[in-house]
Amino acid sequence: MLDLILAPTVCALVILFTHAYFGLHIIKRGIIFVDLALAQIAALGSTVAVMTGAEPATPTAFLFAYAFTLLGAVIFSFTRMEGSPVPQESIIGITFVVASATVILLSSFSARGAEHIQETLTGTLIWVTWPVVLKIAGAYVPVALFHYIFRRPMLAISFTPERQRNLRLWDFLFYATFGFAITMSVPVAGVLMVFSVLVIPAVVAFLYTTRFLSALVAAWASGTLAIIAGITVSFLYDVTTGPLLVCAFGLLLILAAGLRPLIWRRRAEGIEVPKILTDEKQMPSPVV
Repeated sequence: MLDLILAPTVCALVILFTHAYFGLHIIKRGIIFVDLALAQIAALGSTVAVMTGAEPATPTAFLFAYAFTLLGAVIFSFTRMEGSPVPQESIIGITFVVASATVILLSSFSARGAEHIQETLTGTLIWVTWPVVLKIAGAYVPVALFHYIFRRPMLAISFTPERQRNLRLWDFLFYATFGFAITMSVPVAGVLMVFSVLVIPAVVAFLYTTRFLSALVAAWASGTLAIIAGITVSFLYDVTTGPLLVCAFGLLLILAAGLRPLIWRRRAEGIEVPKILTDEKQMPSPVV
């Protein structure tokens, strides 16, 4: 069984280690559904590609998907207006709904439209091969390097935006790289799992710590647990992998929320617990 689950597990972990980082930014900004919106925009781009004659999972389909995602990046970077009577989350929600409806509409003209919609939602993780894993991992390397090199402005636009110059430009670069990661992961993992792997580990982490690096480690650790458990159960009991992983992440959040009062009570009683789970310090403001 190990040889069958190894490639999907590694692929899911590669997606987790990239998306959990973006998830911390998204939670801090309070734009929870931007991932769903960008993922659906990418799905719309790939749908348009298929409708124009391109085959799924080809470079042409990817270019269509990423071009649409870049358009979404422009929209979201220019609709970030502090103090606006219209919150950005409403723009994100509208974009998601319109993109979803357009995907359904276009798919209705295709003979395999229902299958395409299902693959968009749940992905094809169970059938992933090592070449695909290596392609996704290789594509994420420049994204990781970019965010490491420019970590100060990237942190600033989420945690101290008032201190960052050229906010819209850096916002666009954030969404452009974020959208690239999503465009790579949606065809494999599906919209639902991509949303789960982005948001839920970050929420679990922020339940216990407010320090960025500690939260990132906690998100990676909790997400890894959910992925390994979910894929193992999927293979053992022949259950659809994508939806089961989403449920595994949901169960992870419930357990983390349930354990939090117990951990804080143990701390109040003077029992030593890991620092990452009891860090009350605020995230440091990046020096820009």
